[in-house]
Parts: sequence; structure tokens; C-alpha cells
Amino acid sequence: MTTALITGITGMVGSHLADFLLAETDWEIVGMARWRSPLDNIAHLTDRINRKDRLRLVHGDLRDSLSLLTAVEDARPDYVFHLAAQSFPKTSFDAPLETYDTNVEGTSRLLEAIRRTVPEAVVHVCASSEVFGRVPKEKLPINEECTFHPASPYAISKVGTDLIGRYYGEAYGMKVMTTRMFTHTGPRRGDVFAESTFAKQIALIEANAIPPVIKVGNLDSLRTFADVRDAVRAYYLLVTVNPTPAEYYNIGGDFSCSIKEMLDHLIGLSSVSNISVETDPTRIRPIDADLQVPDTRKFRAHTGWAPEIPFATTMQDLLDYWRGRVADGAVRLVR
Repeated sequence: MTTALITGITGMVGSHLADFLLAETDWEIVGMARWRSPLDNIAHLTDRINRKDRLRLVHGDLRDSLSLLTAVEDARPDYVFHLAAQSFPKTSFDAPLETYDTNVEGTSRLLEAIRRTVPEAVVHVCASSEVFGRVPKEKLPINEECTFHPASPYAISKVGTDLIGRYYGEAYGMKVMTTRMFTHTGPRRGDVFAESTFAKQIALIEANAIPPVIKVGNLDSLRTFADVRDAVRAYYLLVTVNPTPAEYYNIGGDFSCSIKEMLDHLIGLSSVSNISVETDPTRIRPIDADLQVPDTRKFRAHTGWAPEIPFATTMQDLLDYWRGRVADGAVRLVR
């Protein structure tokens, strides 16, 4: 029996990865979550969890070494997808120490638990394209060897995550691979991220819950978008196609546009014709990673992966997700 441990299963990516593995493999899945984590993103899987139909949960917290050791010993996984993190760049400016503890030390705690329990496991450590930070135009597209220049405490923490993952692969020969995933989104995306808060605000406007004004931050940043469902397929290929200790890969989509162009696309999908845009200073980061365009040739050559879901589909699905949440009465506040 093959078992996969997903840390952060209640997040957007973790929940979609669980969906993918349930549909495309016969693996047993153990999802690690904090006892206080909202379960909204896996609500559709609760029947399977209750019946332990190839899916069960264990409690664990990246800031608690004993809980991680217990979770790994319980799961004894063949594969580990380490997705849990303090994943909100803007939040990290207000809570940098929590971000460092969760992401840097938490990754070290988890990998040490794996090393002591199941050192033969194949491990995916999820870093972030934010490690590259402020990249000059002449270095675009960003390849794996681009210099790190992190632009937030979150990004700094992901530099640590990246390097710790590579260290465990190099020092101990563990099959630990690190990814720098560029912008990926879709249904269940947290509303602290630009495209998701825009879609949420549009859904609230359509429901007459707020005035037809979208609050925005920096609209000039350039992003390359991928769909979260393409991202989790990439993660599966990462651990199953010749996993190589200490390797590191950029992964991302192939559609690039500014945040403003993405917002204009979402507004164009709305049934409301008089939506305006207003800058909210509280949504602007002190500094920003404003050019995020990846070179993904290394990962594509290694695995054969390529994105399949077009940007327009991703945006439509994201907006429809928030429309459904608003219609169900699940959201009222704008973040």
C-alpha cells in the first residue's frame, strides 16, 4: 500500500492535491492539519474522511516538533508533500517572526522527523517564486540559478525553506526536491491574494452586498498565471518521475499579464457594468516582487509536464467559486 502525507491539506493546494490523488492514484492519503484549521476546502471530502476511504487526517503543527514526529510515525508515508506554511506575503510584514518559525524552523522540524522515521520517503518541499523577489528585466524569464532577492518576510522564509530542503537532500541523500511555484490560482484561493480578493469583491457586488467599487493595491506587477489543478499534477510528477535528491525546479504557467490586466479580465466577466476601481493604501506592500515570469524548461524536460488549463478558464472558475460562496452565505466581509 502506497501512502502519501500532505501537510497543509486544508489549504487551496493541499485540498486540490488530495482531489487529484484520489482520482488518479490508488494511494492512501494522510492529511496533516492543525486542530484549529478551517475545513472549508475539504468539506466535500468529509464523507470519505469519516469512512476512512483512502483519506484520513492527523493533527500536526509545524511549530511543535513532537506533533510532527507523531504524525510522520502514524502515517509512515512513501511520499510527503510539504505544503503547509504561513503563506500570505502581506501578512508576513505584520508577523515576521511567526512566519520564520512556521516556514523555516517548521520545515527543518518536519524533515528531521522524516529523517528519523522514514528517511527513504520521497519528499516535495514547496518553496516559492517569491524567493527571487525583485528581479531586473534583463534576467527574465527567471531560471533556477537566478539570484535570490526576497522582498518580504514571507519570501525570506521561503529562501530558508528552499535551502533546508536542498540541504537534507545533499547531506543525507534523502529524496527531497524543492519547487519554486510561480503564481497559481483557482477555486479555493485565499482572499488575501490579489486575483481572489478581486473575484470575491465582484461576487459581493453582484449580490448587492457592497457598492460597485473594487479595492486594489499595486496593479503594475507582472505575473505569470497557472491553474492550481495544473500545479498539483506537476507535484505528482515531481515525486514519481525519477525523483533526484536535492534537485530544485521552477514551475509555472505560460500566460503572463499585469495585475491590472487580470483585474480587467475579471471585471469583464461580471454581470455588473458600472464597477469602478479604487486604490487602498493598506493593500500595498512596503516592497513588491513585481516581475514574476518563470523559465520552466528544466522541470518540463525532466517530467514532460506542461500547463493545460487556460487563464480564461481559471479566472472563470475562480469567480464562480466566490459566487457560490456568497450565494451560500459563507462570506460577507471584504479582505
